[in-house]
Amino acid sequence: MVAQVVGERHHLAPGTLAGNPIEAARDLVGLHGTDPSSAYLACWARVRGFTTDALANALYEERSLLKILGMRRTMFLVPPELAAVIQSACTDSIARGERARLHRMIREAGISEDPERWLGPVEEQTLEALDRLGEATAAEMTREVEGLRAQIPVGSGKRWEGTVGVSTRLLLLLSAEGRIIRGRPRCTIVSSLYRWSLMDHWIPGGLPTIPKDEAQAELVRRYLETFGPATLRDVQWWTGWTMTETRRALAGANAHEVKLGDGKPGWVGGDWQPSERAAQAHWIALLPPLDSTIMGWQDRDWFLGAHKLRVFDRIGNAGPSIWLDGRVVGGWAQRKSGEIRWQLLEDVGVEVTREIEAKIEDLREWLGALRFIPRFRTPIEQELTA
Repeated sequence: MVAQVVGERHHLAPGTLAGNPIEAARDLVGLHGTDPSSAYLACWARVRGFTTDALANALYEERSLLKILGMRRTMFLVPPELAAVIQSACTDSIARGERARLHRMIREAGISEDPERWLGPVEEQTLEALDRLGEATAAEMTREVEGLRAQIPVGSGKRWEGTVGVSTRLLLLLSAEGRIIRGRPRCTIVSSLYRWSLMDHWIPGGLPTIPKDEAQAELVRRYLETFGPATLRDVQWWTGWTMTETRRALAGANAHEVKLGDGKPGWVGGDWQPSERAAQAHWIALLPPLDSTIMGWQDRDWFLGAHKLRVFDRIGNAGPSIWLDGRVVGGWAQRKSGEIRWQLLEDVGVEVTREIEAKIEDLREWLGALRFIPRFRTPIEQELTA
């Protein structure tokens, strides 16, 4: 039953494709944006006639999608009205933790014994520089603001020991507070080198403020519309909240409890039953790394089976996956040459294998000269690109 809901509500089954990236992002409660290429590949899988320009225009011209830090400190692409919900429900709390962390790092680095007093003017100068420049990369702002050049040691005694600039940590903090936002990347669409802008310049007036309890209830309501039925652990993990916050939000969303197929309790909201068309649908999808669907639940046995150790890395990041009727049946990867390699992890029959081959060819043609390497490498992805 859940698998049928996935095909219909995640815009993956025949006849359910989204009309544009905004619709896909809204209905999925955000497209994952940590890996820059993932959102484009996620839209290819879900949006009719998708082109990369459609998503780039929504992000940087129309600004009908915003790239923000959200649930579980993860980057998401969401419409502005959903960004305001996520900001209050999740990101404000993340920002408070980031500010305390940056104060501690400044003190431990020996930059100042009074980090709050030292950081205040640096923040003001950074925002003033961004206001004056209109938009700027971190490197460009560092040339404008001396305090951003200060270095903080990280990873002492570890293989990755080094330093990080105050600029990196402060820009993360200001974005988490909803005061600045990532704009157009400087290089290609899959680049992580962004130009930054003031939020109230990017979106006139900035994001509206929503009471936290109201925002958390609304976020759970939207989540359950797309991902329900979900367990209590799913909801808590996906949002990154405490158990108390999760239970309060479920009550505020008027969610109700049901029994799942394994007899465990789950939560739903509204009309979660699949349509008759979805119940009969057969579908195949090639989903990208960290796709919103595969990262939508903490309890994943019902769609992963025995394939978790191949498709996920050790810290819980998903790689490119092949889906059949609501479950993962394989993985795929792109080599540097552009070749798409793939592997099935179970027998799906000759006819379905041919369907997957055709879908792989469609993806290869769509990608053309575009190349990407997942930020988090999974066992099957690394094997396929070796």
